[in-house]
Amino acid sequence: MTMSNSTWSATVLTLFPEMFPGPLGISLLGKALEKNLWSLEVRDIRDHGLGKHRTVDDTPAGGGPGMVMRADVAVAAIDAVERNNRPLIYLSPRGAPLTQARVRDLAAGSGAVLLCGRFEGLDQRAIDAREIEEISIGDFVLAGGEIAAFALIEASVRLIPGVLGDRASTAEESFTSGLLEYPHYTRPQEFEGRSIPDVLTSGNHLEISKFRQGQSESLTKARRPDLWTLYEKSKR
Repeated sequence: MTMSNSTWSATVLTLFPEMFPGPLGISLLGKALEKNLWSLEVRDIRDHGLGKHRTVDDTPAGGGPGMVMRADVAVAAIDAVERNNRPLIYLSPRGAPLTQARVRDLAAGSGAVLLCGRFEGLDQRAIDAREIEEISIGDFVLAGGEIAAFALIEASVRLIPGVLGDRASTAEESFTSGLLEYPHYTRPQEFEGRSIPDVLTSGNHLEISKFRQGQSESLTKARRPDLWTLYEKSKR
C-alpha cells in the first residue's frame, strides 16, 4: 500500500500492520481506495526497533505496571515518513475529543500521519519533540490506537468528494448542523403496529423539513445536553 501525492493520504505507524486495511478496504471506502480517491500507507514501528529482537518498549521511569513505547524508536519511525504538511496525530485516550469539525478540517487537507500507541503509552519526550497532536475517540481505553485510527480515517475519507457519491447524504448528518440527526423511516408503511409519521408521506416538503428539524432538536436536547447548550448559544 503506497501513497499518492495527488490524493488524500493516510500513513499509519503501528506495531500491527497486518490489521490494515481491514474495514477500510471494504464497501464504499474500499472502492474509493481502489479508485485512488485516497491512499493508505502502513508502516511497522518495529522496523525501527532496537537490537536483535527489534525492541520498541521499556519499563516506565519511576516504576509502575506495564511498558512504555520508547521515544527514540517512535521518533525514528516518525522521521522516516514524508509528512508533506500532513498533521501528525497520536491516538490517545487523553487527547482532545475527535469532533466532526476536526474531521472536516482533516478531510479538506492532504491527509494525516497517525501513530498508534500500545502498552501504557508513549514516552512524553517523543510527543513534545515532534509536537504531536493527541486525539481521543471517546472516554474509554483500548488495547492500542489501531481501532481509533480506523475511526478517524473512515470519518475523514467519507467526506472526500466522490467517495459517497451523494454530497447531500453528509449535509444533514449528526453534528453537521450542531444537532443529532433526525430519525429515518422506509417501507413497509406499518411495522409491528408502528407507522411511518404521516408528515413524511404527505409530500409537503416544508412540513417535512420542520418535522425533521424538530426531531433533531428534541433528540439532541434529550441525549446530548452539551451539544444542545452549544446549539442554543450559536443561535443568539
